[in-house]
Amino acid sequence: MTKEYPILDPCCGGRMFYFNKANPAVLFCDNRHYNDELCDGRKFEVNPDMTCDFTALPFPDCTFWHIVFDPPHLLKVGKTSWMAKKYGKLPKEWGSFLRDGFNECWRVLKLNGTLNFKWNENDIAVRDIVNAIGREPLYGQKTNPKTHWLTYVKLENTQ
Repeated sequence: MTKEYPILDPCCGGRMFYFNKANPAVLFCDNRHYNDELCDGRKFEVNPDMTCDFTALPFPDCTFWHIVFDPPHLLKVGKTSWMAKKYGKLPKEWGSFLRDGFNECWRVLKLNGTLNFKWNENDIAVRDIVNAIGREPLYGQKTNPKTHWLTYVKLENTQ
């Protein structure tokens, strides 16, 4: 990685919530490349700047000022369904998977940096996710009845 990015999205998927899907401040990562049509005929693409696994990020400690963590959130979905293609599918051991991913994001977050965690409660309640991660968010906001954005700040006393 030659360019320095202040922001990391380690599981960018189709960059669906970005106003600018090519924002030069964001390093878009994902563990897959995908280019196909969804069941409704819309084109869907996952084209990260870098391919990597968010549970084993290839970056030094304290690299990014801001991290957007929007991991897969579905358990009850067919592996090849359009929902799985669009949003990903959690493994059976989802708690340790998400904790490992969160811990990696936390590791590469700079001191006083922020981590925004996006979660949809379709299959797993947000309280269960917070318990699995083992860290309490600073604050969060519901964007609809099931989707939550949780914000974390890496302060000196929370390492």
